[in-house]
Amino acid sequence: MGIFDKIRGEFIDIIEWTDDSRDTIVWRFPRHENEIKMGARLTVRESQAAVFVNEGQVADAYPPGMYTLQTQNMPVLSTLKGWKYGFDSPFKAEVYFVSTRQFTDLKWGTQNPVMVRDPEFGMVRLRAFGGYAVRVVEPVALLRELAGTDPQFRTEEVSEYLRQLIIGKLGPALASSGVPMLDLVTQQGQIGDKLALALNLELRSVGVEITKFIIENISVPPEVEAAIDKRTQMGIAGNLDQYTQFQSANAIEAAAKNPGGAGEGLGVGLGMALGQRAAGQQAPQGQPQYQQQYQQPPSGPQYQQAPAAPPGPPPLPQAEQWYLGAGGQQLGPFDRGQLAQQVSSGTLTRETLVWKAGMAEWTAAAQVPEVAPLLAATPPPLPPQS
Repeated sequence: MGIFDKIRGEFIDIIEWTDDSRDTIVWRFPRHENEIKMGARLTVRESQAAVFVNEGQVADAYPPGMYTLQTQNMPVLSTLKGWKYGFDSPFKAEVYFVSTRQFTDLKWGTQNPVMVRDPEFGMVRLRAFGGYAVRVVEPVALLRELAGTDPQFRTEEVSEYLRQLIIGKLGPALASSGVPMLDLVTQQGQIGDKLALALNLELRSVGVEITKFIIENISVPPEVEAAIDKRTQMGIAGNLDQYTQFQSANAIEAAAKNPGGAGEGLGVGLGMALGQRAAGQQAPQGQPQYQQQYQQPPSGPQYQQAPAAPPGPPPLPQAEQWYLGAGGQQLGPFDRGQLAQQVSSGTLTRETLVWKAGMAEWTAAAQVPEVAPLLAATPPPLPPQS
């Protein structure tokens, strides 16, 4: 290396930045103690800006273009250096390149639910998440307020700050939108635009702008989802009568999975009630009367009934199923013949509690008209000794 090459290496005559990353907002040109040569070439590409800083003070800023550095196109730096009549010697200055393109891979989300007042559900806790795009609109303000002297300022260093601003504005935006919770999905675009406008008012001072704000999803806690699903089931059923039948069918299925004990009696009772309901019989006393219009078959051509089949014998009567409460345990079920055997064995007495489908509660056997005759041959308890 000749002496002229060595001297030439002490000065910088080409200043440029070719960004090979997707998350760098500010990059400081590596000077390495070298001085910038007066007349050096500065290349600022599209979606970039270059800012010169002299001794910690922001000097000149350059938009996209190619520049030959002279005192004429460095007015602020020339004033700071005292170059009143021109200057051709090398000088020292920090050069920061700022990316002004859009950064579109930023995400946001609520760590904790946002409490809002819904006109239909009252106080509701909402969670939301989505994405947004941001870009630098004032490079000098960004350097002063956020980047500082960071030689490589990335999106991850500002994303948490932006997320906190977003969450702070999300609650008021949802509350002031006046949109019911169930209709928020149709208004997510408008709410996102409103949020972006409110955020940009605060970000203007740091030289950053949100160009696109997207709400991907707004959700409610699991318990609220369960309540909405229950209401949806009622809506599908159409009315309370049909919904009661739906719930009864579920109860019968659950009782069938628990053979014996109270579950079997409950299943038998519900099955008899539904059988009476399907046959159009009048419900027993103490049970709700269903509206007559739901007992009528639907009309219309698509519901024309098939020719009636020849009448057959009526179904066999259902045998009564009785349960006993003796010694703190539930016994049964028993038919009437088996009840007589329980009387003979001494298990069924006048004080024994009995129950069958249709009874409101357990009752002493002596007070049940169907069981009392079976106890006629059993003597009453002896009177207490005086």
